[in-house]
Amino acid sequence: MDSALFDYHLPIECIAQEPAATRDASKLMIVNRATRTVTHAHFADIGHYLPKHPRFFRNNAAVLKARLFGNRPTGGKVECLLLQPAEDAVTWWCLLKPGKKTLNAGSFGIEGEYSAQVLEIGSNGNYKVRFRPVRDESVTDLSERLGIMPLPPYIERSDDDPRRADDNERYQTVYADYDKRVAVAAPTAGLHFTSDLIDELRAQGARFHDLTLQVGIGTFHPIQVDQIEAHNIHREWYEIPAGAFRELKDANAGPRIAIGTTSVRSIEDAMRRSQTAPDTCITPSGSVQAEADIYIYPPATFAAIDGMITNFHLPKSTLLCLVSAFLTPGSEDGIAWLKELYAEAIAHKYRFYSYGDAMLIL
Repeated sequence: MDSALFDYHLPIECIAQEPAATRDASKLMIVNRATRTVTHAHFADIGHYLPKHPRFFRNNAAVLKARLFGNRPTGGKVECLLLQPAEDAVTWWCLLKPGKKTLNAGSFGIEGEYSAQVLEIGSNGNYKVRFRPVRDESVTDLSERLGIMPLPPYIERSDDDPRRADDNERYQTVYADYDKRVAVAAPTAGLHFTSDLIDELRAQGARFHDLTLQVGIGTFHPIQVDQIEAHNIHREWYEIPAGAFRELKDANAGPRIAIGTTSVRSIEDAMRRSQTAPDTCITPSGSVQAEADIYIYPPATFAAIDGMITNFHLPKSTLLCLVSAFLTPGSEDGIAWLKELYAEAIAHKYRFYSYGDAMLIL
């Protein structure tokens, strides 16, 4: 399938540079797949458009302040982006800038705070780094204290931009579990929820179930090959607790609505693995733990999702492939339809990407 099918033109002014004044003030496009109709509203009104007794599945991963800065022994500056732990808690796979100079130097750090030894370069250009914080603290605690929120590159911020203080709050969901600081990008569809809105939806009969997917930097990698099937899909670790997994397998207990593509990816990967190789992913407690390598594109079908909340995604991204597949499962018709929906969103001045507006697909 030609990757150009998933390309579209987005005016630069449509890229949201900061969040809405309040989380649920963002716009909401409601797409009904059965009637092929579109309604425009605001996220605060989502309860008016939901089916009865919806069950929401949400990614509770917290975003790590993954951008650390330091200096090489020669004094040159280093920017380090923490990606994921390697073989132990103090050894991480990272992106380094500059990479080759820092590898040759062998180390970097901040005097009185931490030192870091560059051990090797991986096959994908990542670097394995062993950290030694001066204080008695973990690498995640070190990054929480000294690091910067890793906003995606299309959100323009200087390192001293005063908006970064707001980013520390607004680039996290209100239900993020800070014991699970494992993401280097936010599960952005969840950014629109407020605590009050969640309480309101629960009062209407909605239920919420948490899962955790470690959102990686690969979520931003565009498809750079001519055929989408040739794209090397990124991998992300996830865990679905036993109770949430039981709910997913019960198709009759209420519509299952995934909050974000990260939740969809976890759920669909778990359903596939549990059917083909349950011994490799289902723990004795009944939870599912695995590394998602699922690649969803038309004409895929979905095993356990009846609805989805998602933001508006980058051209030629795997997320665009997933959403177009969900619009018309088992068909490629969703590709053209998604382009129509995005054109309508642009005409209605929706804001795109991480801090942008949302779409509810039912």
